[in-house]
Amino acid sequence: MAQEQQVALVVGEALVDVVRRTDGGTDERAGGSAANVAVALARLGRPTWFATAMADDRYGAILAAHIGRDGVRLAADPETIERTSSAVATIAADGAASYEFDLEWRLGDVAVGEGVPGWVHVCSIAAVLPPGCEDVLAVVRRERSRALVSYDVNARPAITGTGPEVVARVEALVAASDVVKASDEDLAALWPALTESDAVARLLELGARLVVVTRGAAGAECHRTDLVAGVPAVTDLGVVDTIGAGDTLAAAFVDALWDLGVVGAEARARLDDLAPEEVGAALAWAVRAAALTVSRPGADPPYLAEVGPRDRS
Repeated sequence: MAQEQQVALVVGEALVDVVRRTDGGTDERAGGSAANVAVALARLGRPTWFATAMADDRYGAILAAHIGRDGVRLAADPETIERTSSAVATIAADGAASYEFDLEWRLGDVAVGEGVPGWVHVCSIAAVLPPGCEDVLAVVRRERSRALVSYDVNARPAITGTGPEVVARVEALVAASDVVKASDEDLAALWPALTESDAVARLLELGARLVVVTRGAAGAECHRTDLVAGVPAVTDLGVVDTIGAGDTLAAAFVDALWDLGVVGAEARARLDDLAPEEVGAALAWAVRAAALTVSRPGADPPYLAEVGPRDRS
């Protein structure tokens, strides 16, 4: 019997970014951390299913068109909320984005129509916002027997807070994940009493095999209990805004590991055996992809041909 195709399953929020430009104008663009990851994975050539929530309204139509354009397929009935979520994003002079959210999160029954999940990715608001966050954790725990799990913390204190209950939800997902990504700002917000190195150690102790820490213009590092692999930021492409940069990095890191054959639960131990140069090359690929997103307006992840050949080193 032929082996079923392994696919990516992304679970989380989709929303419309209402972007306030520095010139005073506004744009409406499809976004949301999980939606950005799903689109990024599809553009990198991975078969992708997406479980999310949106309504049958104007913003929902914008999202449906955006998600479907690159072949992302829905893994759940998304019409679990009355109004599609949105975020007002204000762009500063340096391209950094700040957000104000109007968001509700509920998750319907999740099922992949074709293939089997080889990677499950969860992230950001959906991972910690009740009531849907409980369903997200249930999906992760259910799928771990056949898929690797990546989790992008991508904290949004303005909507979820950073108190003990939120930290407990984050840590429960970390404990069920193989790859965890967090920015230096995420670590400081959620574990203010810990140094950055101690916060990373905490994530590894909880069960993450690889922890990626991003630092914006200062680049990124990947930590394992036995290694640290750092790469500089890509600075030759310019900065329009930072919307979707971290989401693209998360997707491209999964893509690079997938290219190394690290996909499916049977490959879990491979994460412990990757050579430092393999980890570094995967992270460099992800940083390059994120830089391309930063170089153009909104969450517009690159296609595989734009990033260039994957370097396995």
